[in-house]
Amino acid sequence: MSRPVVALVGRTNVGKSTLLNRILGERHAVVDDSPNVTRDRLIVPVTWGGRDILVVDTGGWGLDAVSELQLKVKHQAELAIAQADVIMLVVAAYDGVIPSDQEAVSMVRAAGKKCVLVVNKVDHALHESLVSDFHRLGVDSVVSVSALHNRGIDELMDAVVAKLPPAEPPASYPEGSIRLAIVGRPNAGKSTLLNALLNDERAIVDATPGTTRDPLDAELVWQGRRLVLVDTAGIRKKSHVTYGVDYFSVLRALQAIDRCDVAILVLDATEPATAQDVTIARYVREAGRGLVLVVNKWDLVPPDHRDAHRDWMKRKLDFLSFVPLLHVSAKERRHVKSVLQKAFEVSRAREMRLSRTAVDAAIKESVERHAPPMSGTRRLDIVWAHQDDVETWKFVLHVNDPALVPSNYPRYLEHDLRRQFGFHGVPLLFEFVPAGRRPRRKEAAA
Repeated sequence: MSRPVVALVGRTNVGKSTLLNRILGERHAVVDDSPNVTRDRLIVPVTWGGRDILVVDTGGWGLDAVSELQLKVKHQAELAIAQADVIMLVVAAYDGVIPSDQEAVSMVRAAGKKCVLVVNKVDHALHESLVSDFHRLGVDSVVSVSALHNRGIDELMDAVVAKLPPAEPPASYPEGSIRLAIVGRPNAGKSTLLNALLNDERAIVDATPGTTRDPLDAELVWQGRRLVLVDTAGIRKKSHVTYGVDYFSVLRALQAIDRCDVAILVLDATEPATAQDVTIARYVREAGRGLVLVVNKWDLVPPDHRDAHRDWMKRKLDFLSFVPLLHVSAKERRHVKSVLQKAFEVSRAREMRLSRTAVDAAIKESVERHAPPMSGTRRLDIVWAHQDDVETWKFVLHVNDPALVPSNYPRYLEHDLRRQFGFHGVPLLFEFVPAGRRPRRKEAAA
């Protein structure tokens, strides 16, 4: 299902990026005391209260925005507001209500959007008295926080989740169908690949980047399985996303990844894996979707350069060593059918269901091969483990203390489980929870 969109907006230097980092629990956005550090929209997935959302961080603006850059930053925020389901409008407690805050509230009200007013920089309980002044802005939900000191974040996110639209029911697809999302940078040949796979002109193909604005669903049957192919708008590097329709296309492409079973990431052989390609791949990985890498326009690479090209790609995409990598020419329809075959194989791997006994034994074998390091006087103890009941690519590990999990240990467990069971093309995710009572042996073997 599609993730609802939450826009993080406000004037310059009120702490939006610090707040986003606090919500994520990591330094994702660049934080600096200088105004206008965040100039482009930053789109990141967040899960809170059982809801998966996309948070859009925007640059700050002010009433005195006169330069071309300042006006563009303001327009970015306006577009984010227009697309969002809920607005997090951030203000600074110490400044009180100023004209820029009033303008921001007017923008939100004019857009008819639900809003949570976030009074940031309430760094101590004694500063709560500063919040009362902001109620005169007329926003019904006002939450005080300190992004810097981690105060009020739970209350804020609970308020945001409460304003989200009801969760959409899962999209209705034919039973047993495999959903494939064709994603990648603009002009990598996604629509040409779709047409080659369908053997007709179902999608519009054009040499101009960004021709595809909306996802196009197409169906076909492959080896007795029904496939739903989704062609999405090219995901651009943020600084290259133009205002308006292209921005909405980016969001729809990310949401298409969330709806698919397997993502086909199309790379341009003439412009080997860029940082943006890596970003897309990481998004697919974090979403727990299967992945197939397709290097398109292989016919344009001279034969005597192809071995060096393959070696370079392996080094560049080393963190995706478990993902199938195919070389095709969609325009000349060379090797395109192998794309469906690999996607089918990845989908089957993603559906693999293991017994609790098998998972538990595999994890114990991994620990015996390489035990987690000591953390002071304590060590991580994995009491028992099982595959998630719904998301087969996720493994739940019941441990003595989740805080003892070394940062690189999940990656080791992923590699070792893949060694034991395969899961080719499928990112494996791990959830560490405090150990409770272990299920009875009969139940564990179910």
